[in-house]
Amino acid sequence: MRFLFRSLKWALVAAAFLAAAVCISEWKVKQHAEGKLYDGLSATPEEPVALVLGTAAETRGGGPNRYFVHRMKAAAELYHAGKAQHLLLSGDNGTWGYNEPMDMRRTLIGLGVDSADMTLDFAGFDTYDSVVRAKRIFGQERFLIVSQRFHNERALYIAHGQGIRAIAFNAEETGIRQTKWSWVRERGARLKMWKDIVLGVEPHFLGEPVVLGQQVLPTGQHR
Repeated sequence: MRFLFRSLKWALVAAAFLAAAVCISEWKVKQHAEGKLYDGLSATPEEPVALVLGTAAETRGGGPNRYFVHRMKAAAELYHAGKAQHLLLSGDNGTWGYNEPMDMRRTLIGLGVDSADMTLDFAGFDTYDSVVRAKRIFGQERFLIVSQRFHNERALYIAHGQGIRAIAFNAEETGIRQTKWSWVRERGARLKMWKDIVLGVEPHFLGEPVVLGQQVLPTGQHR
């Protein structure tokens, strides 16, 4: 019984600590994002480069992923409005047959974006990697981030931790009701962000520097 009581006590302490960490994380992330998030094109400042954060083009059921569709629409609108002259498309290409940056490129070409004004980051395996690599591999010290609001808030804080001057444009929300699991997953992602920032975690992959607009795509990946 004494062991059970001690276990319960430490479980409650751990739960309280976790709850406090989540609350502090939420407050700091939202406080930093204040004044840096934009919803309308006219109010959004011009930036030479927009970092477009990737996601799967399709849902597990094979239908279009509305997160992806709305992000690509937002990126194209920013480009055509002259709010961003070059798009850095960062996403996951870590498994065979799965290529977020190329899916983004194909969709944006279909939306009228010139392929010469896009550069692809094939090693944006997560948000932290995408933001860090934008600076360390692609040489960008300031940029406009494109994703949904909840994602932008986290990306902005990561940029802040890297000494990057960033603002963000909020792509349209999906209209999908947020589940408890999706809320918990985002809170977990924000706690991971703190761990990455505090420990100075390196991206999964770095590599040689790439100059925007001068990228040579691997053979077979131009379509």
